Amino acid sequence: MQKRPEIAVLAVTVTDTHALLVQRKNPPDAKLWGFPGGRVEFGERLTEAAARELLEETGVTAQPVSVMGHMENLKEGFHYVMFGVLCKAPEGAPVAADDALQAAWVPISDINAGRLPLSDHVGATCAAAQALMVDEGPPND
Repeated sequence: MQKRPEIAVLAVTVTDTHALLVQRKNPPDAKLWGFPGGRVEFGERLTEAAARELLEETGVTAQPVSVMGHMENLKEGFHYVMFGVLCKAPEGAPVAADDALQAAWVPISDINAGRLPLSDHVGATCAAAQALMVDEGPPND
């Protein structure tokens, strides 16, 4: 059987000062902090998958607003094409569940200063999301 890349989403939920991140339990990014997310199921829209993954991993519900762009995670044994989905108006306090070790609102200043072990592109994705928020309006804190 031929292996193919898998399609995944990242639920990108930020405020002016914080990003909602999870610490991953499983490879390829085990123990790294990144945006909640995972595989897109057959027949599921990217925005639906992002909202589902966010709820499954953090217990937080949010409104998916738009697809931000894509990136690749290509590591030994893994190939994901991931689409960032900007989410706003989060409700609920984050609690780690599913394949997350921890879930928290992390200060963006900590992300930019490299105070946490991060998955690739987290800082750049935060900046892109914050730029889009200017057009969309900030999420409710």
